[in-house]
Amino acid sequence: MITDARVLQPEFIPREVQHRDAEVNYLSSVLNPITRGQRADPALLHGPSGAGKTCIAQFLVEQLREEVVNLNYQYVNCWEDHSRFKTLYRLLDGIGRTVDVHRQSTPKDVLLERLKDSNDTPYVVILDEVDQLEDKSLLYDLYRIPHLTMILISNDEDGLFVSMDDRLNSRLTDCERIHFRSYHENELVAILSDRVRWGLTNEVIDTSGLELIAANAGGDARVAIGILRRAARKAKDAPVDKITPDIVQEKTPEVKSEIKQRTVDRLTPHQKLLYNIITENGEIAPQQLYSTYCDRATDPKTKRMVRNYLSKLEHYNLISAEGNTKARIYRTRV
Repeated sequence: MITDARVLQPEFIPREVQHRDAEVNYLSSVLNPITRGQRADPALLHGPSGAGKTCIAQFLVEQLREEVVNLNYQYVNCWEDHSRFKTLYRLLDGIGRTVDVHRQSTPKDVLLERLKDSNDTPYVVILDEVDQLEDKSLLYDLYRIPHLTMILISNDEDGLFVSMDDRLNSRLTDCERIHFRSYHENELVAILSDRVRWGLTNEVIDTSGLELIAANAGGDARVAIGILRRAARKAKDAPVDKITPDIVQEKTPEVKSEIKQRTVDRLTPHQKLLYNIITENGEIAPQQLYSTYCDRATDPKTKRMVRNYLSKLEHYNLISAEGNTKARIYRTRV
């Protein structure tokens, strides 16, 4: 039933992409100077989860690597590598310059200078979940490296820029911004059809089955592909010849729960504390939330930063916010 399990994995980069022609063409034009040996302007891809931002960025960089002989590339998930040191280490690792770096003793400034002095080979870096960076000034330092091109990925465009200082804002305000909307159901069906064609045997699931998965996914390609993956695994182990609607319905809540838990596990300590307080209370007003947070946090952040954290939780559908600023209520999403 499963002929190539790789295509059902969330990190798989497809040979072709569906329903993102405008975004692909825009980002391709932004990156085009690299084919002429020049640095490209920074690009910001923003929009909801599962809208194809990371996939499109990696897809186009792979195409770029086929055209440009001398090109370095690195992908950094800033949710996992959110400190200045970890991000710089990951970027140096992309060019093989971490052999003598000691995580406990090597100063951060040494890492930055080494990155600056590496060579003049064009270096494209994708900074995914860039709003999770603890030290946004790192973006200013990276911007000043002549041979380095940044592709920034974030859910919340406004939340990213409001947390930057004026110096960084002045540099990145004019970066190329590409908005990604959620997928429509028919678009998810097309994406799933490709995954079936590439990784499953013929007729394992019909169009109505793909439509059911798309309807359950709520516009999120990660959820849709996750349902397909778990459903195929279930059908294989059953064993049955087809992925039935019953299997799809059974696996849908499992996938959503898995993605939600994975997101919660990746939260920073301050974000997780806020999420736990909201979960414990069921619903809570901003002032009470902030007061409780300050009581429990070792190093409480400002109200402005906490609002940014809460915005992040909203974008990942972990919490909901109802009402205006004064009468707002935060609730945990089920």
